[in-house]
This record gives sequence, C-alpha cells and structure tokens, in this order.
Amino acid sequence: MKRYLSVGLSLLLGTMLFAQSASDSSVQASPNARELPIDRGSAALWQSLKKLHTRASLIMVTAHPDDEDGGMLAYESRGQGARVALLTLNRGEGGANVMSANYFDGLGLVRTEELLAAGRYYGVDQYWTRVVDYGFSKTKAESIAKWTHDRVLYDVVRVVRMTRPLVVTSVFVGGPTDGHGNHQTAGAMAQEVFKAAGDPKMFPDQIAAGLKPWTPLKDYARTPWFGNDDGKLAVNVDVPEGEYDPVLGASYVQIAREGLGHQKSQTGGGMIPKAGAASTTYHRFGSVIPAQDKEKSFFDGIDVSLAGIATLAKGGKADFLVPGLQKVNGLVEGAIAEYSAGEPEKIAPKLAEGWKETEALIQKVKGSQLSEEDKYNITFELDVKKAQFNNALPQSLGLSVAAILAPDQEPNPLYALFMGDPETTRVLIPGQHFGVKVHAVSESSAPVTLQGIKVEARDGKDWAIKSKGVAHAEMARNKPVDARFDLSVPENAAYTRPYFSRPDIEQSYYDISDQKYLNLPVGPYPLEAWAEFQYQGVPVQVGQVVQSSKRVTGIGEVLEPLVVGPAVSLNISPRAGVVALNAKKFDVTTTVHSNIKGAGKGGVKLELPQGWTSSPASGEFSSKEDGDEQSLRFEVTPSAVAEKSYQITAVAEIDGKKFREGYEVTGYPGLRPYYLYRPSALRISGVDVKVAEGLRVGYIMGSGDDVPTSLESIGIRVTSLAPNDVASADLSRYDVILLGVRAYAARPELKTYNSRLLDYVKNGGVMIVQYNTPEFDHNFGPYPYSMGENPEEVTDEASKISILDPKNPIFQWPNPITQRDFEGWVEERGSKFLKTWDPQYVALLSTQDEAQEPQKGGLLYARYGNGVYIYNAYAFYRQLPEGVPGAFRLIANMVSLPKNPNLASAAGSN
Repeated sequence: MKRYLSVGLSLLLGTMLFAQSASDSSVQASPNARELPIDRGSAALWQSLKKLHTRASLIMVTAHPDDEDGGMLAYESRGQGARVALLTLNRGEGGANVMSANYFDGLGLVRTEELLAAGRYYGVDQYWTRVVDYGFSKTKAESIAKWTHDRVLYDVVRVVRMTRPLVVTSVFVGGPTDGHGNHQTAGAMAQEVFKAAGDPKMFPDQIAAGLKPWTPLKDYARTPWFGNDDGKLAVNVDVPEGEYDPVLGASYVQIAREGLGHQKSQTGGGMIPKAGAASTTYHRFGSVIPAQDKEKSFFDGIDVSLAGIATLAKGGKADFLVPGLQKVNGLVEGAIAEYSAGEPEKIAPKLAEGWKETEALIQKVKGSQLSEEDKYNITFELDVKKAQFNNALPQSLGLSVAAILAPDQEPNPLYALFMGDPETTRVLIPGQHFGVKVHAVSESSAPVTLQGIKVEARDGKDWAIKSKGVAHAEMARNKPVDARFDLSVPENAAYTRPYFSRPDIEQSYYDISDQKYLNLPVGPYPLEAWAEFQYQGVPVQVGQVVQSSKRVTGIGEVLEPLVVGPAVSLNISPRAGVVALNAKKFDVTTTVHSNIKGAGKGGVKLELPQGWTSSPASGEFSSKEDGDEQSLRFEVTPSAVAEKSYQITAVAEIDGKKFREGYEVTGYPGLRPYYLYRPSALRISGVDVKVAEGLRVGYIMGSGDDVPTSLESIGIRVTSLAPNDVASADLSRYDVILLGVRAYAARPELKTYNSRLLDYVKNGGVMIVQYNTPEFDHNFGPYPYSMGENPEEVTDEASKISILDPKNPIFQWPNPITQRDFEGWVEERGSKFLKTWDPQYVALLSTQDEAQEPQKGGLLYARYGNGVYIYNAYAFYRQLPEGVPGAFRLIANMVSLPKNPNLASAAGSN
C-alpha cells in the first residue's frame, strides 16, 4: 500500500486534543464564544452524565457536508450518551452557493464551517479526508478514478484508528441507490474500513507512527430512500430520532434540523419539523459478534457499560479492572440519582471522586502486565472517561472562562454591560504588541480554588507572554477573577490558513502542508486561554480560543477566533483570464487590504512577461487605520501575444518587506469566517477573441459569481443592476441584460418584474439567463418550457459537444465557434438543463455523460419581438474565472449579438 504520511505518536495523540467540534470526548479549548443553550448548565450536565454512563461509540462516514443523518447522530450522542464521530470525505467544493460568491476551495471552507456549526447540534467530533469534491459524479468508478482507492481508504482507516468506534455507520450503501458517485464511494469505504482498520498489514506506516489496529464490532448503513422497494436490504435497526427529550425541550430530529439549517450555502436555510414520531432505518452489513435480525439499537450484543471496557483485555491478567470500573460506574449512577437541575453542584463531589478513581485505574493499567495493545485500547477509553469527568465538573460547578483581545482603551463598565466588548482587530500581524483579557467565574457556592490562568500559543513559538493579574485565588460565587496578558506576535508566526491546498482546481485532492493536522477540520487557532481550577483535589481545566470582537448591524456583537495574517493582503483581479491576440491594452486591478495598526504606506508593481509594460509602472498605497482597502488599477500593454499562457504577479512592498499573496475572507454574516490564501498572480492565456465595440451590459447578480470581472477583462463594461433598477430603470439603455447564477432564487424582484424584462427583449434587447435552480421553472421565458423535479446535469467537463445549428448567429460572429472551443473546460459542462421547451426555442448544443440521454436543453435561443432570449445552463460561471479560452469566445459572441450583422438575417428563423 502506498505510504502517504509518517508522523510520531505524540502528533497523533495531539490531534485528538484540538479537533474543533462540540463534543465531550476530549479536553479542548472551545473555539466558540458561547456554547449552544442545550450545551450549558444543567442541560449540558445531564447529557454528560449519560456519556459517563456508557462506552458506546460510533462513527458515520459520508461524502459531503449535509449528507449526514443528523437526527440519528443527535439521538445517539445527546439521547444515548454515545461518543460519536462524523467523517466527511470531502468539503463540498463542487457544490452551488446561494449565500456568497465563494466557489471551489473557497466554498469548501464555507461548507466546512457550516458543517462545524451543524455538528454542534448533533454533538459530534468531526474529521475530513483530503479528497476534493470535483463536481457531480454519477458512478463510483468515476469517483475512485478521480481520487484513487487507496488515497481515500488510507484516510478513512486512519480516522477509525484514531477514534476507535464500536460501530461504523453510513447513510450510503455503496451502490447505485446512493445516486451520486461520491455517495457510493462513501458507502463502500464504510464497509471496507470495517475490516481494513483492524488489519495491521493495512497501511503499516500508521502503525509505525503510533496508531494501533482497531476492529469495530458492527457495520450499518441507512436503508435507501429509493430503490429498496423489494426489501433486498432488510431493516435491522430503527432509530427513533423523533423521540422527545424533555430536558432539551425538543426531539432529536428537531435539534438536528436546527443544526442542518446552518448549512445555508446549498439551500438558503432549513426548516424544523413539527413534533411527533419519526424514525430512520438501518441495515446491518457486518458484525463480528452474534446479532439478531431485529435489534433495538446499534449496540445490541455489545457490552457498552463501563465494565465493558474490561472486555478490551484480550490477554487476561485484568482482574483489577472490573472492580475499579464498577466503582466508577457506581459513582456515576449515584450522581445520576442525585442530579437536580436546580442544584447541579450537589453531584460535584461524586464527579470529583469519579475522576480520581479513573485516573487511578489508568495508572494501574499502565503498570500492569497487559499487552501493549490492550493497554493502548483500555487507556484510550479511560482517557475519554477522564475527559468527560473534567467537562462535567465545570457544568456542575458553573465554571467558565472567556478570553478576548484587550481593547486599546477599556470602556466604561456600564457601556460594556449593554454594548459588549469594544471592537477589536480581527487579524494580528507579525511584530504586533497586544493584550489579552481572561475572565474566570465560578457560579456555585462550592469551594473552588483557581490554581492559575494562562494564555498559550499553539505554534510553540515565543510570543513573549507576560501575565498581569491574579495567579491564585479562592473563587467566590459569581465573583469573577480577571487577568491580563501582554504578548508580541513573533516575526516568524504562521498565518491562520488551511493546512490543505492544491495548485489548481483540476487536482482532485489536497496537498497537506502539516501532516499533524491531517483529517482535522482546520488547523488550530493561534491562541488559547486556560483556567485551571481545583475542586476537592481534582484539577479542572477550562479553555477557550482567544476571541476578537466586532459589531454587525442586525446581528450585534460578533465574537470570532483571533487569527494571524500578513501586514497587507494583496489580491489581483481577475485571477485568471484571456488576452486577445490583437489586444492593445487591458486592465489589471490590485487591491491592498491593510492589517497595519495605524498608518502605513507602500508600493505595488506588476511583474510582467518580457516586453510587456504597465501604466503606471508602479503605484503607491497608503492606509490610515487597520482594515483600510485601496485598489490600484494598472493598464497593461502586451507585446507579441501568442496563443500560450502568461503570468502576471502583483508585488506589494512596505517597510522593506514584500508580499505576493492575499486572502479571501470566506463565508457570510452569521457564519464563522475562514481565510483562503492565494498568490497575487493572474494566469492569462493569449486567445483569438473578439468583442463588438461599445457594448453596454447590465448584470443582475444572483447568488454570487465572478462573471462580470471576467467580462471586463476582455473590454466589456458591465453595470450591476440593483432591485430598483429592475423595477423602474430605463432598461433600453443596455444592449444586453445578463442574469447571474441562481438569479431567480436570489432576486425576488425578478419574479415581480419579469414582464419588464420580457418587454425589454421584445423591444430589441438581448437577455441571457445563466444557470438557474428550479425556482426558474415557472415559465418566466417568452415561451413555455419545463425544467422538471430533478433537472439534468452533465458532469464530465470533457463530454462530447454537438453543435446543432452551426449557422446560428451565436456561432458565427465575431468569433467562429468550433469544437476546439469546448476543450479544456473545468469541473462540469453544465447544470439544470431544461427538459422540454416550446418550438420557438432553438436548441443550439447537445452533450451528455456516459449512459445519459443527449441533453439539448443547455443552450436555448429564441427570437422574441425584435430581441433575443437565451437560456444557458453551461457553466460559464466556473469556466470564465478559470480562464477557459473557448468559454470567453462563446460568451463574447452572446453579448455581441445586438451588433451581430447576421442577426437580422436570422430573424424569424425559429
């Protein structure tokens, strides 16, 4: 088997500590400023008691964010107390986005954060593999061909060995009923890892690095919603996810759907089902223990009591285990019996005693004559219990810690009481001096000692941390203890960025910059604050990632993890494009975002191909304060453009330091952002592309795309149309009106004023509607059409294209379109092809995936009155930002139609 990484045991164990999800299986600094209401106080404590009372554990393997069975995950984690992990193969980079203009790897970060937000409701630890969602695939074979079998299985095996679940589950069965090829692969991997993870010959480098083989006891997959009418896959387990939890005030599926609603990029928002019975059914694909056909739970036949941990001692010599485990179990059951929502501190003594007994048992195991593998397995589960005791004690005693970047000037306490913390910077820069405030509180009357407060840097570098405040204190009820720390960002501090990247979107997997973070959602944030309390001789650790503060209109105070970034972020627009062979000049725009805390001044220049020049040769920028942005426009004069690739790199210089990259803040209001870095470079290809002169194009942006920027790169001036423009502006001033992707889903005024748009066409305008979702399936065009419930997609970007009407003006002028113009496309051909249409529409192209009927509804052309109406399902919004030459030539012809000399002769040709 191919070796993909080799890391030390300490790194592998380290990854267990900072997996960023809301779960109780480890002691970690929370990245969240506030936990969910169901994860606070007595409600959280009750769930922790459930977890302490069982060793049940499972993992779910899915393909994309939002594939997961959240109701089942919430039922098992919150209802049954199981330790639950969610492994998602990819980050959904190839999906759509109705919330922001982030696509490809930017969308992958958006969907990662969305799933992390959803996972807080499910109550799971989360992991990912390194493979990328390259777009919709229709077969498992295609997925495996893109990803390679061992690359996927390696990571799945690794995560199972890291989490060591008793049960493996998936929402997919690994066959055609799963639909998407990625889904089928996820189902197949779940079944394969059931056997592979326990085989020491499988990926032995993982074993050499410190992991141990692990064989789960059972393997399940959700029965297919469609295609299982013959009952070939029997129902073995029925999970009652609609069961009501009176402590949490909702059913598990309701809690899960609230979490799913945070995955807005795909749907715009979710819904919460009404109260009532609901269940989901699972088929058992494998079991290494005897199992009945009909089971009450995934864990039937498995000893999931605390005493069951002793079953991990395969080699005997474990007589000491059972009495110790029974003692811990008795303390947990005593705490459950004495639990009071109004007096949670009453059970703190039993929790403290349980921690002590667990720690003592761990030491006995380490000093025993058990085999190393038995010690590993038993200690793993005891460490989980120890962490769960640690997490239950703060819930019982009301212990908390909050850490935030200190403002330059402390506010009036009354102001802070009503308005929250003052706004701070979001991005620290190397060399910056700053302060952190840490606020520790005990909200019970139980005697608790604060042993110390500390701020830690996760990168292990010297941040010159100096403490100002109380280091040791006896906590009084509701009397906070505050400490301040002064720090300096090291000059060589790493920026907060993904640990995964790829050189281009054609690579179907990520390269890993730091192997110790492999399979985690993201790498750690730079700073954590920890308070160590002591209660009845037990050390209790509570931590939080240091936060920044800002105010957002309509939301209020927003706290986000503090990050490290460059003094200036330099972006170039466009990032990819074409230059006409006869181009005399074209524009390049650079944008400098300053993170300098105060005034700054510097310069920007372009590194150009030999013989090319820019005006100006260099530009100056200045900023007055943190967060300022300035755009510098360069007019580039090319020389001897040939049909080949070129690169232009923007370079910013300030105080003798050069910057050649910038970041994009991904996400949207209400979602925790993340930072996607790219080189400040423009990839450009010399292309024989022509455009009619003097075009006036109005663009109605939908859910977000970069098409206008791409059009401007070939000399087309684009005006963005606001809702008021659609409603009342003089549309006749535009030669072309172009609708962005998903416009009818994102712009409600289009439905209201659709008749104005059709009148615009009737009076001589050209209207081009790009890819739209079924919200468009209401005959908004001049003639009837239908999209259907499941609109067709053509996912093979290299699928054969047939030009059905080569004499159509779109293919004639100003660029003659040939088969060559459909070469080099990326990601997909298109999505949401129309199913039927009135004869007044002319189908111009046909294409298809393997085993698919020819799809002719992707580019439809209709004369209406004196104008032209076009529906285009081909993925120009993906091709143009990636600089695909043929896509530029074809869209140039579309927007040039108003001045096409062949248009008059084609009138009435429908």
